[in-house]
Amino acid sequence: MAVSIIIKRLLKDETMAARLAPLIVQLRSRAAVQPGFLTDQTFSCLDCEGEYLIMSTWHTLEDWNKWMHSQERMTLQHQVDELLGEKTLYRYYEPIVGGIIPTFQPKES
Repeated sequence: MAVSIIIKRLLKDETMAARLAPLIVQLRSRAAVQPGFLTDQTFSCLDCEGEYLIMSTWHTLEDWNKWMHSQERMTLQHQVDELLGEKTLYRYYEPIVGGIIPTFQPKES
C-alpha cells in the first residue's frame, strides 16, 4: 500500500529561501527517479509565514527508507538542515480505507 511522507520546513527569511531553493530542486529531482517514487507536492502555509510542507508519495515505506538513507540524499539533507539551523521534521502516513477503524497503541502507565 502506498505511503505518504510529510516533510515540514520553516524558512526564516528570503535569503534563506534563496539559498535553500537549489538544494530542494536537487532533492526533488533525484527523488523523482528513485524506485518506488510516485509523486510529490509542496504546500506553502497561508497562516504561518515561511512554513512549507512537502507531501511525497511512495509505493512502500521501504522504498522511501532506501532513498531517505541513501548517501546522496543524506548529503543534500545535511546541507538543508545546516542552512535551516534545525533538523527537518518527517511524518509517515498511510491511507485509511473507508470503514476501517484506526488502531492505536495502548498507552503505558
